[in-house]
Amino acid sequence: MSAASRAPLAPLRSTTGFRSRRAALAAAAGAAAAALLLSGCTSGGTSGGGGDTNFVMGKDGISTADKGKRSAAPDLSGETIDGKRLDVAAYKGKVVVLNVWGSWCSPCRAEAPGFQKVYQDLRADGVQFVGINTRDTEAANAVAFDKAYGIAYPSLYDPTGKLMLRFKKGTLNPQAIPSTLVIDREGKIAARSLTALSEEKLRKMISPVLAEK
Repeated sequence: MSAASRAPLAPLRSTTGFRSRRAALAAAAGAAAAALLLSGCTSGGTSGGGGDTNFVMGKDGISTADKGKRSAAPDLSGETIDGKRLDVAAYKGKVVVLNVWGSWCSPCRAEAPGFQKVYQDLRADGVQFVGINTRDTEAANAVAFDKAYGIAYPSLYDPTGKLMLRFKKGTLNPQAIPSTLVIDREGKIAARSLTALSEEKLRKMISPVLAEK
């Protein structure tokens, strides 16, 4: 018998520990993904980057600012996802709902049908919806998203987030996607949410601003 054949065999390594570690890692990854889905596509917190903007956080997660204490919305003009020109200032006199979204964002897909339904219901009452599409490297992805969910209102194309950086510090967190702002008839920011909204919460967010005279 050769020396090689006489050499003792190396003990088999137990795979139990490996499987346990792999299962633990998978569970942690799943929990993180679920938390991300619930909170939004991108971590943004609730402060919106700090700054004194007179927002008061409600129990429903929607922040509001009293009339007379609101910050003006910045210039929001540019090209839409379908290549047209749009200036949000043209809607002054209406209540404007601004929704920041991306076609890559799961919570954005979840809230899209509700947004379209509320838009259909309220546009005759003087409510205009405008999207700000961000971080989509190709506008065609955003166009396909709108087609898939039947979105009929326009969206500005903002792949690098330049439009979001125009907002006064504390009014909008560029890292929180989706986000929604309600702008009053004077062009000032009346309410905001830095997470995805159900149809019910969206209506609740718009209603007080629409009722203002």
